[in-house]
Amino acid sequence: MSATTPHWPQVRLHVVTGKGGTGKSTVAAALALGLASHGRNVLLCEVEGRQGIARMFDVDPLPYAERRIATGLPREGERTAGSVHALHVDPEAALLEYLSMYYKLGRAGRALDRFGVTEFATTIAPGVRDVLLTGKVYEAVERNSRNRGALRYDAVVLDAPPTGRIARFLNVSGELAGLAKVGPIKSQADTMMTLFRSPRTAVHLVTVLEEMPVQETADGIAELRAARLPVGGVVVNQVRSRDIAEADLVSVRDGSLDREAIEHDLAAAGLDVTKTLVDGLLAQARDHADRRALEDAQREVVAGLGVPTYELPRIPAEIDLGALYALAAELREQGLA
Repeated sequence: MSATTPHWPQVRLHVVTGKGGTGKSTVAAALALGLASHGRNVLLCEVEGRQGIARMFDVDPLPYAERRIATGLPREGERTAGSVHALHVDPEAALLEYLSMYYKLGRAGRALDRFGVTEFATTIAPGVRDVLLTGKVYEAVERNSRNRGALRYDAVVLDAPPTGRIARFLNVSGELAGLAKVGPIKSQADTMMTLFRSPRTAVHLVTVLEEMPVQETADGIAELRAARLPVGGVVVNQVRSRDIAEADLVSVRDGSLDREAIEHDLAAAGLDVTKTLVDGLLAQARDHADRRALEDAQREVVAGLGVPTYELPRIPAEIDLGALYALAAELREQGLA
């Protein structure tokens, strides 16, 4: 982790974004498990329609309803932990809830949906779609008397759209500027922005140690700051183990490894030593050394971004609940959760 000491305890909304393929959904799920400690309840939301949460936690596809899916990561010496609930947000259901909550339309709202009004509105004005999606997340953070009886959460984790779209997705007020200058939707968007731009929100960016994802992370941080949205931490995911000493990697790269010593060690291990075997091992070693050099260069770039950084190990097997708990423990130990 970087030397910067953030104030995550005051954050109620953790937004997790990242370039496709970096594992942002995995990180969001692990963060939710890590935060659900000390008896805290956490809501994990997704808005992209992929049902990724259901697959990771091995539960049935999520409806538009909050559902308990896991127990949080308990702390050592504590008997109880909080719970992780999940919510799959879709714009159609969000619009119907919005009409029911603010306009008491109820059945009339459902009739509008049958006529395709939701699809029409979100197609001609994509900004409205984002207001509906983020509006439900906002409601979960700011539970009040309008939603009596609903569970209140200590934290909400949003598995958000990719880095290239995150500033536009959260900057709902700006996206609606040319569409609605007054009215209830514009008012709701402005109200949501007070939360999204406050210290109670943090936008965390997930990357891997490759040039394109790291560059997109840097660009995303710049866009978030330009939109006055609070940048959280950078989570470097899928970090390879560092089992080979740096001096040995240098020897691999400059070709100074002792071939005879390698052959001797292979023979001592009971292997049939051939030129093909040794040449193949040396080629793999060079590939690994080159990869490590590239990763170290990108790690320096990440360190220069000026935000707290965290690292998660590469998980060789498929991500399951056990792997999520292991990653949650890493995030908690490093101070993000």
